[in-house]
Amino acid sequence: MSRNAAVVGVLVALVVSTALVGDAQSQAAAKLTAEQVVEKNIAARGGLSAWRAVQTLSMSGKMDAGGNERQTGGIRLPGAVSSSAGPKRPAEQIQLPFRMELKRPRKQRMEIDFRGQTAVQVYDGANGWRLRPFLNRHEVEPYTADQLKEASRQSDVDGPLVDYAAKGTKIELEGVEKVEGKENYRLKLTYKDGESQKLWVNAQTFLETKIEGTPRRLDGKMHEVEVFYRDFRSVNGLMMPFLMETVTQGVKQTEKIEMEKITVNPKVDDSQFAKLK
Repeated sequence: MSRNAAVVGVLVALVVSTALVGDAQSQAAAKLTAEQVVEKNIAARGGLSAWRAVQTLSMSGKMDAGGNERQTGGIRLPGAVSSSAGPKRPAEQIQLPFRMELKRPRKQRMEIDFRGQTAVQVYDGANGWRLRPFLNRHEVEPYTADQLKEASRQSDVDGPLVDYAAKGTKIELEGVEKVEGKENYRLKLTYKDGESQKLWVNAQTFLETKIEGTPRRLDGKMHEVEVFYRDFRSVNGLMMPFLMETVTQGVKQTEKIEMEKITVNPKVDDSQFAKLK
């Protein structure tokens, strides 16, 4: 056998071996049930009792806006409705400061600063309002029916997987697939209102990799949206993403939320979630 033939043989063996290992890992990963994936996810994020003890969360940081003349709406913070409180998007990509507070049961307040003005959206667990001075809308506007439905589902302090059955959510394991080169469980979440959403969980760390976002209409067509969770850090023993990146199908530019500070169980008065005036 020539030296070249021997080298080729070794390379083929390596490729086959790698493929077999990958298949074995996929088969091992696939043996878990949806319930087991959820249990491992909650454990990886800090544990069920620790999350149940969380009554409030406050977050602050910066969010991308700009790059075209659409209104900001792609960036999705926990609890934020898809029609954002943000301004008309500046022509160049910039970062806007934001603050968010969450409180059980399903209360949310978000503020975004731009050019000396502050946009606000509030959800009190049943009703929602928003104020958008960036768009020259200086009157308080109530949430639409669709926004109320979305807010009621997304204002969880602990996310969609903690106590999912008590929240009326059904979860199915659709399979195992690679996301950015790593094995992930693809879960289908069906909420009590009948709406469904897909969530991917890393098969090694059991932390969330990404979640299906609300599709966007661009150029007269609907485009799929995914929100990636990155840079997990421990906050009081709870693992939380400090970077979220929204990717829209067919759009090169992504949009990011960068967390600068997250506080667990700060004192948050209920007046923060009262109707805007």
